[in-house]
Amino acid sequence: MPSRPWGLLNGRGWKMPAKGRYFLNEGEEGPDQDALYEKYRLTSQHGPLLLTLLLVAATACVALIVIAFSQGDPSRHQAILGMAFLALAVFAALTVLMYVECLLRRWLRALALLTWACLVALGYVLVFNAWTKAACAWEQVPFFLFIVFVVYTLLPFSMRGAVAVGAVSTASHLLVLGALMGGFTTPSVRVGLQLLANTVIFLCGNLTGAFHKHQMQDASRDLFTYTVKCIQIRRKLRIEKRQQENLLLSVLPAHISMGMKLAIIERLKEHGDRRCMPDNNFHSLYVKRHQNVSILYADIVGFTQLASDCSPKELVVVLNELFGKFDQIAKANECMRIKILGDCYYCVSGLPVSLPTHARNCVKMGLDMCQAIKQVREATGVDINMRVGIHSGNVLCGVIGLRKWQYDVWSHDVSLANRMEAAGVPGRVHITEATLKHLDKAYEVEDGHGQQRDPYLKEMNIRTYLVIDPRSQQPPPPSQHLHRPKGDAALKMRASVRMTRYLESWGAARPFAHLNHRESVSSGETPVPNGRRPKSVPQRHRRTPDRSMSPKGRSEDDSYDDEMLSAIEGLSSTRPCCSKSDDFYTFGSIFLEKGFEREYRLAPIPRARHDFACAGLIFVCILLVHVLLMPRTAALGVSFGLVACVLGLVLGLCFATKFSRWCPARGTLCTISERVETQPLLRLTLAILTIGSLLTVAIVNLPLMPFPVPELPVGNETGLPAVSSKTRALCEPLPYYTCSCVLGFIACSVFLRMSLEPKVVLLTVALVAYLVLFNLSPCWQWDCCGQGLGNLTEPNGTTSGTPSCSWRDLKTMTNFYLVLFYITLLTLSRQIDYYCRLDCLWKKKFKKEHEEFETMENVNRLLLENVLPAHVAAHFIGDKLNEDWYHQSYDCVCVMFASVPDFKVFYTECDVNKEGLECLRLLNEIIADFDELLLKPKFSGVEKIKTIGSTYMAAAGLSVASGHENQELERQHAHIGVMVEFSIALMSKLDGINRHSFNSFRLRVGINHGPVIAGVIGARKPQYDIWGNTVNVASRMESTGELGKIQVTEETCTILQSLGYSCECRGLINVKGKGELRTYFVCTDTAKFQGLGLN
Repeated sequence: MPSRPWGLLNGRGWKMPAKGRYFLNEGEEGPDQDALYEKYRLTSQHGPLLLTLLLVAATACVALIVIAFSQGDPSRHQAILGMAFLALAVFAALTVLMYVECLLRRWLRALALLTWACLVALGYVLVFNAWTKAACAWEQVPFFLFIVFVVYTLLPFSMRGAVAVGAVSTASHLLVLGALMGGFTTPSVRVGLQLLANTVIFLCGNLTGAFHKHQMQDASRDLFTYTVKCIQIRRKLRIEKRQQENLLLSVLPAHISMGMKLAIIERLKEHGDRRCMPDNNFHSLYVKRHQNVSILYADIVGFTQLASDCSPKELVVVLNELFGKFDQIAKANECMRIKILGDCYYCVSGLPVSLPTHARNCVKMGLDMCQAIKQVREATGVDINMRVGIHSGNVLCGVIGLRKWQYDVWSHDVSLANRMEAAGVPGRVHITEATLKHLDKAYEVEDGHGQQRDPYLKEMNIRTYLVIDPRSQQPPPPSQHLHRPKGDAALKMRASVRMTRYLESWGAARPFAHLNHRESVSSGETPVPNGRRPKSVPQRHRRTPDRSMSPKGRSEDDSYDDEMLSAIEGLSSTRPCCSKSDDFYTFGSIFLEKGFEREYRLAPIPRARHDFACAGLIFVCILLVHVLLMPRTAALGVSFGLVACVLGLVLGLCFATKFSRWCPARGTLCTISERVETQPLLRLTLAILTIGSLLTVAIVNLPLMPFPVPELPVGNETGLPAVSSKTRALCEPLPYYTCSCVLGFIACSVFLRMSLEPKVVLLTVALVAYLVLFNLSPCWQWDCCGQGLGNLTEPNGTTSGTPSCSWRDLKTMTNFYLVLFYITLLTLSRQIDYYCRLDCLWKKKFKKEHEEFETMENVNRLLLENVLPAHVAAHFIGDKLNEDWYHQSYDCVCVMFASVPDFKVFYTECDVNKEGLECLRLLNEIIADFDELLLKPKFSGVEKIKTIGSTYMAAAGLSVASGHENQELERQHAHIGVMVEFSIALMSKLDGINRHSFNSFRLRVGINHGPVIAGVIGARKPQYDIWGNTVNVASRMESTGELGKIQVTEETCTILQSLGYSCECRGLINVKGKGELRTYFVCTDTAKFQGLGLN
């Protein structure tokens, strides 16, 4: 993957963890990439090696046909026939071995060496078969040039190996021919020039071959890198998708979360700037109505006193263990936990699938909860109890708002269940008559007298009952008394310590422990029998992360290995023309996807100017060969001068930007130079001009030679005219014209990314022209070969009449060499074109999958922001699996509760508003508009905690980094001013909603500041919350406040006045649990933003 960070700044300025640190350990890279690349490099040679074998076999067959049949007497060429048949047998055997993978991996280099050895042997047989007592300096130069070229382009050698083998092939031919020429001819300048020309030709073949191999290795490595990236992205996408689903399911039920996830993805795809996605697009309402459900509310009596004695960690551990145990009980009784409100726990049975036993499930759960708390009380001596209220009816369930999504339920029946809990009896399950009717006499009940304890129940004339626990009539088992504290030491221990130690033995799962597991959160945990674990294993702090031992996790790594190897094998495909593909047409490498073919052809080609430089090198080599051996005619100078000017202009256009430092005037030339790599039409035009010039200059001087009219002397037995010294000088360079044409062919192959069609046209036109010009050349009218072309001399210095080689054989072999290189380069160009297209295809797939991954990444970002505050998410989401409890104490946090009391009156259930659904739609708009205020930079320090019905809870000062809680007072107090401004903004938002909805809602706000404890509790549905006296008093400030006003305590008022706010004293009011408190109203009409760090 790219090394750039993945983190995106959200609307509130928080940067997510770095790349790959959501849920994926970046160190887990799967198989060793070097080993994979080695396998890919070897197996990707299947096609080129098979191509080489087929070409060489075809070459041997053509040689057999040409030598055995065109010369009339095959017996003259027994050595060639024998070697050709042997080579065919070896190549056939190697072709079979190509399909034995285990042998191929082990012996691929050996097979390549054997192929090269057969080619060299065949070349030398052709060399030695062509002479008996004489030699030609140009003998089989094109064939050895072919060997050198395929060593670099088709055989699976490394660069060093190819250079070594190419050098051996070159040196061996030069040494052998040099020795033969020295032994059978008189040393002369002409022979030296021919051997020097051979050296230039082989040097050109080696350099262009090395350039070709270097380009192919870069493309191969690039293609492999993109392939690995694609597979890693796919793997991360799968992991991200699973973890994102687990995260979403940890907060919301599946039937709600899937719709919300799809909506998020669609919105992210619609907006190019994914960082600033407008949240107002998410004002959809995800609420459904369900009938015949039972709602359970449970409150821990005496927990407030216990919490006041707990340290932050102890409080988080106690809450998590208690509610984790309740989650286990809920799962066992087919109940769904809805939300945790402080020490209040409420759940529903019959969601999302209706259950006929919903009432019995809730009653059983209530009894189990009371039993669990009873065990805690008896084991620790802490005076706590459970009060449970249950009612059956209909609910609206779902999610409202834009941030901090929490699944919730609304209806009059939900409010009644809450009343049942408040009017209940500690240690008992309090039910309504509606619930009793659904129990079908499964439990015995007694009169609950709820009307005596709650005026609402009395007003509505609701009869209530208390369920009799069947276990209360049985003697308790002895195991229940194993944990009772004994001795003075245990009794002197703080209640919170006793509570914590006992509850830790329950072993409830920790928040977000499931995110790195393959199993879905819906699978849940296995309940501990009787809710307890053996006393011998009470601790679990140093447990090993499950993912390291999960067989499913290991199988995922294995599947990753298989996927990587499978993709590599797919990259090694050598039959793009014949095999069926989802990306290409059956015949030809044309993309199936509409528009992709044009995109491929218009794509820029990096370092394209290097191809022109290599073509310039080939031109220099052709020029040297002509200068060394060809007659110095005017046509030679003019032709090479024109081509030199053309190539000089092309190279000047390509490299103008490289020399701009010496030529400061940057004008049209530099502009064109910069476009060579990016403008396909300009690049193609220059390439065709360059290749056409080289192909032309290689042969153009042959038909321009001034051959004399042939005369047949008396007594000539050859049937060919006699050769003068001048004519022989014109005919001697003919084999080197063949080499020049072959170099022109090779120049076409150095343009790797050039489209296949222009290459085919250029090579085909050149081949036809070459064959016509060679076969119609006047050279064949003389017996140049027998009159000294091979430099054959007698000891006395006279010319021998014994031919060193057949002039007719030379003509045949010239045609053969041209056709051989034509077929080789066409097939090679076809293969390279396929790999270039494959490289482009994988890059496109990588880009598409990377976009999908970024979309999923942004979905995760939104989900994280809607589950936890940013600084809390960093605790759980990182490189290491963090299994510690999250708890943090703060010295000064401002807490706000803002409610819309009139909404309770506004909410009605009738057919007109779809049984309350339309009322909730308006509440959703109110909460969503409140949430949008959090995106403003001014309120970046405000954190939404939760919504409770129509009450909005938020806090400021929670984003302080650990270790900086005791910051300067001015910064602490600034949070209070920000919260007041936020409250005023909420009122303004509500006024706007009133104008559009023709309502008269008014906000009632309560604010308090002071120390709080923050933490994450709950394993099945982790929830961030804050606790403490500060929170309780802020809630009381709201509930005892007045509509349209912000009520604060005296301490908060003092700080606000120091910030420039005006406050009006309300006087003493009675606050539940706190006695009488002096409170104040903030004057919102004169409040002014003072700018003391509030921004």
